[in-house]
Amino acid sequence: MKAADLVVTPMGLRFLGRQFPCTIGRSGVTDAKREGDGATPRGTHRLVGMLYRPDRIARPADWAVPIRPGDLWSDDPRDEDYNLMVRAPYPHSHEVLRRADPLYDLVILTGWNWPYARRGAGSAIFVHQWRRPGAPTAGCIGLPRAALHWIAPRIRHATRLVVV
Repeated sequence: MKAADLVVTPMGLRFLGRQFPCTIGRSGVTDAKREGDGATPRGTHRLVGMLYRPDRIARPADWAVPIRPGDLWSDDPRDEDYNLMVRAPYPHSHEVLRRADPLYDLVILTGWNWPYARRGAGSAIFVHQWRRPGAPTAGCIGLPRAALHWIAPRIRHATRLVVV
């Protein structure tokens, strides 16, 4: 592990010498991730993108992509677009990226089961804003808003998410 990695431990998330509180999936950490299990996959994961709500926040990094109305994320293992960003209307199971709440105002995308998804091995693992301290996610990493906004512009090409 390197100082430039986002390292998730039972003590929180460590990055560039700082420690931040974070939450993980409601089912804890797993070595056998499955779609809908609520677990966060253990391992070292590439960071492959960043999304943000341009109507709510300034662009956090020059490589961040705006979330537009109608942007969705497919979580239907039966669909050919499983674990990919898709557009509405979309008849299969999905997550809405442009949410009414602030959870996805800023999203860091990991390379979990991407770009060539194994059916049922779990869709996107995001790093996003938490609901509240201690509230688990569906498998993603949740951070306080201020921490997420501090981290985002400091991510570099070599930065990885390491879940121990």
